[in-house]
Amino acid sequence: MKRTECVVPAAEVEIQKDFIRKIKEINQGRLLKYSLSTFGCQMNENDSERLAGMLSDMGYMETEKNSDSDLIIFNTCCVRENAEEKVYGHLGALKKLKRENPNLIIAVCGCMMQQPEVVEYIKKTYRHVELVFGTHNLYKFPELLYNAVNSKETIIDVWESSGSIVENLPIERKDGVKAWVTIMYGCNNFCSYCIVPYVRGRERSRSVSDIVHEVMTLGQQGYKEITLLGQNVNSYGKDLSDGTSFAGLLHELDKVEGIERIRFMTSHPKDLSDDLIYAMRDCKKVCEHLHLPIQAGSTRILNEMNRKYTKEHYLDLMKKIKEIIPEIALTTDIIVGFPGETEEDFLETLDVMQTVRYDSAYTFLYSKRTGTPAAKMESQVSEETKKERFQRLLEVQNRISKANNEELLGQVVEILVDGTSKNNPEMFTGRTRTNKIVNFKGNDELVGKLIQVRINKIQTWSLEGEVI
Repeated sequence: MKRTECVVPAAEVEIQKDFIRKIKEINQGRLLKYSLSTFGCQMNENDSERLAGMLSDMGYMETEKNSDSDLIIFNTCCVRENAEEKVYGHLGALKKLKRENPNLIIAVCGCMMQQPEVVEYIKKTYRHVELVFGTHNLYKFPELLYNAVNSKETIIDVWESSGSIVENLPIERKDGVKAWVTIMYGCNNFCSYCIVPYVRGRERSRSVSDIVHEVMTLGQQGYKEITLLGQNVNSYGKDLSDGTSFAGLLHELDKVEGIERIRFMTSHPKDLSDDLIYAMRDCKKVCEHLHLPIQAGSTRILNEMNRKYTKEHYLDLMKKIKEIIPEIALTTDIIVGFPGETEEDFLETLDVMQTVRYDSAYTFLYSKRTGTPAAKMESQVSEETKKERFQRLLEVQNRISKANNEELLGQVVEILVDGTSKNNPEMFTGRTRTNKIVNFKGNDELVGKLIQVRINKIQTWSLEGEVI
């Protein structure tokens, strides 16, 4: 079923709360469990937190084991092919579990479901899936789940677009120190390789008052750091009529008590204004870290990508940012092997890396996405060439990352303590304002606190230190 209309948000929230109560009544006296797997970006993670909040209100308890679950949900990503293949693999593996437990409900949602061919494939291939919904009507999950529980048919509800943003949905965050805060949805850029505008819709900004209220609540709950999310946070407010801008939002959030650090992602170079750069400098809580995807160093390839800036413009931005905020750490995204990329084009990318000297880079092999202009382009780069260039790119970035870290040896830095290290439970971990990981010996009393650590060991992707 496809729909484009949107019910008045306040009324819709009340409707969904009613379905939450109905499901809780159905589940009364039974301890039902759910497992929720999330693929993709931080926006998907934030969506999953909202699903978890609704499920908690319905009386469900989370479990990490599918075999213990009464409800299994996959929140999907379609930015790259391997993410889709993982979902299909997981769905296939659940056929046996569904046969053993006929009452098990399997649901799939998220970006993949916004592609009609994917929904059709799931209908034909994975008949044990009972519920399919997309990105635009996530807030209707209680109603959809209620229908799935009470129907023998597969419930499919995918909207082509979304209207107003629905506020005041329950949310359950696992991290008690840091929180994601989505400030806008959708994207208007239509980069030729990217499917996001087709599955997330056009840009829609939340109001400043709603965002400030959420962040104030987080500060009161003891959260110390927030990360503002959007496909392009730099264009926040352009769809509003009150003159709101992203720089203005940062100034407002800088006043919120309790919050110690503010981060944001992702920024688009074409919309990075001087006002935003100065806001980063002047707002005490905004961290000295900017993630600004270059994607490719060749102006010719950038034009083919429909990125709307040149290599020269990007480098001028980098120079200006470093002059205004000398202590800033810079990170980026880079795509290797975009259609038509020549050796000369690739060398332009390496030149940007060596000129900017990023602290880290998220690097990807180009992945053809059906429905995007780049998928139809001629001169697709061979997998062998992509992998060879990718390896060269990593070698250059690894050297730069380690060299940048070496400059911190012996320095004292402020870190926000997250908890124990995932790789070494005997160590604690946190991040500097410039987003560098620091591991150290500590105790549980330090979690959620800002502490001073002297760096005494350097690695490519992390630092080690001692509390002072």
